[in-house]
Amino acid sequence: MRILFAGTPEVAVPSLRALVEAGFDVAAVLTRVDAPVGRKRILAPSPVAAAADALGLPVLKANRFTPELITHLGTLGLDAAAIVAYGGIVPPAGLAVPAHGWINLHFSVLPAWRGAAPVQHAVLAGDDVTGATTFRLEEGLDTGPVFGVMTETLEPSATSGEVLERLSHSGAVLLVQTLSGIDAGRVTATPQTGEPSLAPKLTIDDARVEWTQPAVAVRRRVNAVTPEPGAWTTLGGQRLKLGPVTPVTTVTTVSPGESGEAAADAPARPHLEPGELRVLGREVLVGTGTDPVVLGTLQPAGKKMMSALDWARGAATRGELVFE
Repeated sequence: MRILFAGTPEVAVPSLRALVEAGFDVAAVLTRVDAPVGRKRILAPSPVAAAADALGLPVLKANRFTPELITHLGTLGLDAAAIVAYGGIVPPAGLAVPAHGWINLHFSVLPAWRGAAPVQHAVLAGDDVTGATTFRLEEGLDTGPVFGVMTETLEPSATSGEVLERLSHSGAVLLVQTLSGIDAGRVTATPQTGEPSLAPKLTIDDARVEWTQPAVAVRRRVNAVTPEPGAWTTLGGQRLKLGPVTPVTTVTTVSPGESGEAAADAPARPHLEPGELRVLGREVLVGTGTDPVVLGTLQPAGKKMMSALDWARGAATRGELVFE
């Protein structure tokens, strides 16, 4: 089968490599144009472009489907096009080019979480299960008929980055199986069923932690936006980036002078107001709308990510600390 591969970020690279290893004839790789990266904003090729170059594959770079690009694709004799997180809309004229259409690998169990950030929204919502779906691309937003689905358990401690890393590999296997099945005439697409949900891109404003929310909601939000765009809060008007947090499930309020067997046996966890910080032993606790959470790492403005305990011990000289 002669195919086009379209993709841009790192999560699309395992699919490209898997298709090449499976023996597909990759006529070309379509990716977005070079973009500035890092603090110095130096132009660099996308991860997919770099992987394609290493594999010796022709690379096409475009952020939108121009008539010239569509005409060129039409000269490649494509049986199908595989697309994984390309980051652009394929217009009807482009959809019509490959004989078997465009097969999209999407990182959710459709019709759940249609859109640009399916894994982030699954983590934010506290879903028990996530997965990946292959479907035929059409004009609607992730609405096309489904070829195949794989699922996995979504652990409460998992960040979006960790989940995407796993799904990028298991989803690559699903994509290879789907295209192989289409080539052999063994696979057909069936319409999506169930109630759809939408997963628009999460912004930097979405990544701000609201400490008045319950601990479980705070954890989900932090995990959902890790690593991108990155959870954050403020202290004294200064922004701090936060790493994953761990809820404290048992809270015992110890009053001054309290004694007795019950107090001695129970973990001494102070009651904290939302956003209030307290160093307890080797843990840095932050109050939420319910139980406190334990901070693992954080990054003050202009500095590298560091241990929350090291930061808190240094910041304690400023007196009472309360995240805003």
